[in-house]
Amino acid sequence: MNFIEALKLRSKLFFIFIIITIGLLFVGIMGAINLSSMKKNLDSLYFGSLVPVIELNTILLSYHGNLANSLYMAKNMQISPDEAQSQIKLSINRIEKEWKNYEAHFKRDGEMPYVAYTAAEIKATNQYFISVLKALENGYEIKDLVIESVEKKIIHIHNVINKLINYEVDVAKYERKNFLIGYDSILFKVGTILIMVIFGVMIVSFYVFKSIQSDQSALEIATKKLKIVNKKLENASYTDSLTGLHNRRYFNLVYDRELKRAKRNHSYITFMMLDIDYFKQYNDMYGHIEGDAALKCVAKVFKDILKRPSDFVFRLGGEEFGVLFTETPESNSAVIARNICDAIKAREVKHEGSKIGKYLTISIGVACCVADEALNEEILLTKADDMLYKTKESGRDGYTITTNISTATPHTAEQTSA
Repeated sequence: MNFIEALKLRSKLFFIFIIITIGLLFVGIMGAINLSSMKKNLDSLYFGSLVPVIELNTILLSYHGNLANSLYMAKNMQISPDEAQSQIKLSINRIEKEWKNYEAHFKRDGEMPYVAYTAAEIKATNQYFISVLKALENGYEIKDLVIESVEKKIIHIHNVINKLINYEVDVAKYERKNFLIGYDSILFKVGTILIMVIFGVMIVSFYVFKSIQSDQSALEIATKKLKIVNKKLENASYTDSLTGLHNRRYFNLVYDRELKRAKRNHSYITFMMLDIDYFKQYNDMYGHIEGDAALKCVAKVFKDILKRPSDFVFRLGGEEFGVLFTETPESNSAVIARNICDAIKAREVKHEGSKIGKYLTISIGVACCVADEALNEEILLTKADDMLYKTKESGRDGYTITTNISTATPHTAEQTSA
């Protein structure tokens, strides 16, 4: 996972964390607003719409405004006795109806005695006005009515009902007070729980975010290590374990690639086949452990001489090696071959089983040409192998180079140095 991808993932995780936090805060704010709205509605239900008080006030208004006023106006000849009788009947019916509605509401045990007393007083007052109504129906002159008696009845019932109204108002205030206390308590509890939930979710989200980020970092480290291991495995698959040179598998890959490049550029390409002289006799005389040491020594010479990025050295099998490089004409290729032979002999690795000297030597076959489309990929290898055979026939410890590649551009003839 590269840096840009990691940065994108972290940004997405942080964005999710912010969205969750904002969402929880929004839920908390909306909850507080809804609780406040509920409080206002319940407050209005308890105090603003005090139905029992309204009903009692309606009864008072009926006594003062309809009953008493009708009698006053009839006594002063402002309305007829018949109109006064009609008003009295309507007022009494309204009072009885409103009182029944009031009694139908919920009543507390402590309230019932005074409600019963008020009911008796209303009944007595209504009976008084009914008696006045009957008297008027029987021919009683309204002008003979004693207003002071009417006022006394009205004042008395007013005081009785007003006490009940005050009681209802006090109860409503008490209920409202208790409600507000309960509301504040609930609001505090809900707010506390909501804050705790928000805080808890934020903590959990934070640790989840940190955990994911930690896992991501661990994954990045593991990925890097895996890439290193894969690179090592890839190198191991292309490297000879004994000498550290490239193996035949890597040769097949590089040879095809470099040959195609040389063909495109019409540049020189050189391939060398190298073989340690009398290596079987060396193993027989000194053993395979010393034989492996000799192979490592030869490989070290190759590494010291062939240092250019375009120089490729391979162990093709046993004591057989291959060297491939490009953009090097035959004269320079011959110098490189000569230097390899001299450097190996200069190491003075004793080889008493050799038939050409007392030190370890090497034979080289070199094929060099300018690559073109006609160059066959097998012919260069075959020519290098042929030159190696000629070197061995010529006494070993040297090289044979040719540019006479039948399907490529020729330059010079074969040249042997031993």
